[in-house]
Amino acid sequence: MGRRLLIDSHHHFWWTGRHTYTWPAPVGDRLARDFTPEDLRPELERCGIKGTVLIQVLNEMSGETEESLDLCREVDFVRGVVGWLPLVDPDATSDALRLRSRGKLVGVRHLISNEPDPQWLLQEPVLESLELLAAAGLVFDAIPINAAQFESVLKVSRRLPQLKIVINHLGRPPIPEQGWEPWATQIARAAEHRGVAIKLSIGLDIIMRQRWSTQSLRRYSDHVLDLFGPERVMAASNWPVILLGASYEEAQRGIAALVAGLSAEQQRAVLGETATRIYGL
Repeated sequence: MGRRLLIDSHHHFWWTGRHTYTWPAPVGDRLARDFTPEDLRPELERCGIKGTVLIQVLNEMSGETEESLDLCREVDFVRGVVGWLPLVDPDATSDALRLRSRGKLVGVRHLISNEPDPQWLLQEPVLESLELLAAAGLVFDAIPINAAQFESVLKVSRRLPQLKIVINHLGRPPIPEQGWEPWATQIARAAEHRGVAIKLSIGLDIIMRQRWSTQSLRRYSDHVLDLFGPERVMAASNWPVILLGASYEEAQRGIAALVAGLSAEQQRAVLGETATRIYGL
């Protein structure tokens, strides 16, 4: 793995003394400590990872995005930041885009997974803000965890074909239940939109229910790879969340196993080149 350009396209940092973080009850206190660049660095070196994309955690104007952009200048392996902007307020979003001068802002994420309204993305002010992201060349990271939220992402893609969208965590496949629909059909519909890409990773709602299982994931990752193609699939760890069910190295080896049947060129795409191109790292 170490000789390829390897990019981890999704991880987080947090400092409990700076911000307040909340987790679902089943997580308990397992994530209630600092996770910093120096915690991740040896894991990256062990797995041959050359660069990363740092993803927001907090759905608010907390200063986290500014801190992440500062880190991007200080920490050599952080190649880009997906931050948070106030998408419900297009004027504030427009003003906040000035943060691009502070560091390598490559995208924006809002935790639609936490929104009670599955149509949150389809509000006119949010759509106006998403248009601003598209005009700025920024990616929107979408994290649907149910069919209704996924449907809203599909509608945004149809409405704003110029917007680059990256779906997080395989679009939340029904792995614990070993289910298939409606996820499989929604993945097929998402793949029809050339501006949509997807991350080969698993999210909190799955990993707190079961340990990492490459065998359990294979059916779902194969479906995504078949439909999106390696040029629109990017490997991602979701560290430190993944530590609830796997070590960093275990997850990276699992991802490598899931793409082992691809050609060398296709593996390079999933393991780094796709993220590099789409995020402009």
